Amino acid sequence: MDKEQLISIIERIEKLNEDAEAIACDIKNVYADAKSFGFDPKYIKKIVALRKKDPDEIDEEDELLAMYRNAVGI
Repeated sequence: MDKEQLISIIERIEKLNEDAEAIACDIKNVYADAKSFGFDPKYIKKIVALRKKDPDEIDEEDELLAMYRNAVGI
């Protein structure tokens, strides 16, 4: 086992975890800014998630949701 290589890997992971925490904080601040401008962060989060998906997948989910809503009378 190469001790130095293992330490290097661990240190890289720790650095990436620190970066991820900083980015998460930045994202939280952007949502707070959006809220201060009158936008609802809950819906912005949904839009961000939808933009990651394929349009066909979104259409299928919408159809299924509509079908389930109709089935329960919503």
